Amino acid sequence: MDLFTKYYSKWKGGRKNTNEFYKTIPRFYYRLPAEDEVLLQKLREESRAVFLQRKSRELLDNEELQNLWFLLDKHQTPPMIGEEAMINYENFLKVGEKAGPKCKQFFTAKVFAKLLHTDSYGRISIMQFFNYVMRKVWLHQTRIGLSLYDVAGQGYLRESDLENYILELIPTLPQLDGLEKSFYSFYVCTAVRKFFFFLDPLRTGKIKIQDILACSFLDDLLELRDEELSKESQETNWFSAPSALRVYGQYLNLDKDHNGMLSKEELSRYGTATMTNVFLDRVFQECLTYDGEMDYKTYLDFVLALENRKEPAALQYIFKLLDIENKGYLNVFSLNYFFRAIQELMKIHGQDPVSFQDVKDEIFDMVKPKDPLKISLQDLINSNQGDTVTTILIDLNGFWTYENREALVANDNENSADLDDT
Repeated sequence: MDLFTKYYSKWKGGRKNTNEFYKTIPRFYYRLPAEDEVLLQKLREESRAVFLQRKSRELLDNEELQNLWFLLDKHQTPPMIGEEAMINYENFLKVGEKAGPKCKQFFTAKVFAKLLHTDSYGRISIMQFFNYVMRKVWLHQTRIGLSLYDVAGQGYLRESDLENYILELIPTLPQLDGLEKSFYSFYVCTAVRKFFFFLDPLRTGKIKIQDILACSFLDDLLELRDEELSKESQETNWFSAPSALRVYGQYLNLDKDHNGMLSKEELSRYGTATMTNVFLDRVFQECLTYDGEMDYKTYLDFVLALENRKEPAALQYIFKLLDIENKGYLNVFSLNYFFRAIQELMKIHGQDPVSFQDVKDEIFDMVKPKDPLKISLQDLINSNQGDTVTTILIDLNGFWTYENREALVANDNENSADLDDT
């Protein structure tokens, strides 16, 4: 043992110089406190709260934004373009010096170059720059606001975290003033589902805060702060009260036995009630059900997929249902399996069935897959024809509309001409 200790110490000491570098590597892993480490958890929560407060104080407040606008207006560089005030780089830097330390990050050559377009005097628009600053401040404010609900502190929001955020946001949105408090839980579920359907395609149960900020959903939600939002905007906004009530109302109308769940027979009356039984079977095979019936949350995924068929997340949802062999692609067998149900419905409605071979050729011509015998999800997305292809295979009314598209266009043109004559 003495000899071992002697030589171990000697050899270890001899490598001292080669190991010096490793002492400079910064710590990069911090273990999260376990559930029973209450004190460490509290310390982490408090430190995060203090950090977020400090970050919040670093942002420009309303008074500072007003002062920035005053300085920009004072240092504008003539001539104006129409009614648009402009500023050159020299004056831009002067404003940066006077605006204070909080504004320093915005007054860089990179920002100026980013906003520089085709002005012959080498100036940028004051309004565009101010809007850029406002947008940045808003993004940071929203990031901090969302981070307050990030219980784990890992840059993600779980479903319950986002539900709490939206629930506490409702009173600040004038367009939702008319909502009954008893409907709040259904509204929150409806709103949260859109975020998770599109931003969590792998169904991990959490979304990156960065992804929430990068998508337009938060803009749509916060648009409800506008007290004078037009009726058209409300109808197209998933988060508006009329839209949420429409979706929930449809769910209640489909639920004929009033048990709060939808059976396959009840769901078959969705939309124009022309979806095939084969497709509906696949929905109930693949989607989460309770004793063979669908709850409101699963129904929302279904609605979001069918109402947004051009979107990759919606096509992924439908593709999974069409991929009956779970091979990751659609072949002639898969297409025939679903189109046969369309042909049967055509016979029931007294229509002449269309040849599958013709439809199959049209689908492959539209998609132009890399492999001439297989259609992958990526092929479907790249073709920009995914919505048409899926509609042809699952919905009789959708197929009929596609099949008679030329006649329908001609009819629309005739109606337009008649209106013009009158």
